[in-house]
Amino acid sequence: QGQLVESGGGLVQAGGSLRLSCAASGMIFSSNTMGWFRQAPGKQRDLVATITSGGSTNYADSVKGRFTISRDNTKNTVYLQMNSLKPEDTAVYYCGAHSPRTGDYWGQGTQVTVSS
Repeated sequence: QGQLVESGGGLVQAGGSLRLSCAASGMIFSSNTMGWFRQAPGKQRDLVATITSGGSTNYADSVKGRFTISRDNTKNTVYLQMNSLKPEDTAVYYCGAHSPRTGDYWGQGTQVTVSS
C-alpha cells in the first residue's frame, strides 16, 4: 500500500523560503510522476508542480521562477523549494504520486502560511 508523508510546512514572512519534503513508501517511486498541489480555504485543489520519472518538470504560472520541484530516487523523496513566498501562497500543500500501474496516491497535507 503506497504512502506519502509530507513535512516542512510552517509559518513564514512574505519574501521568505520554505522547503517541503514528501517521503514515499510502498511504491516503485522511481517509476512514478510526482507532484505538489495546494488548496486554500474555500478553493479547489490546484496543481503547483510536477516532475516525471525522467525528471521533466511542469509548474503553475503563479509559481514559475519562485518554486522548484526535485526528486531523489535514492531516498524515495520529492521536494518543493519555495522562494519569494507571497501571502497568496498560503494553503495546505499536498504531495501526490501517479503510478502507471497502481494509480494515484495522496499525502495528508502540510500547512504553509505566509504572513504579510
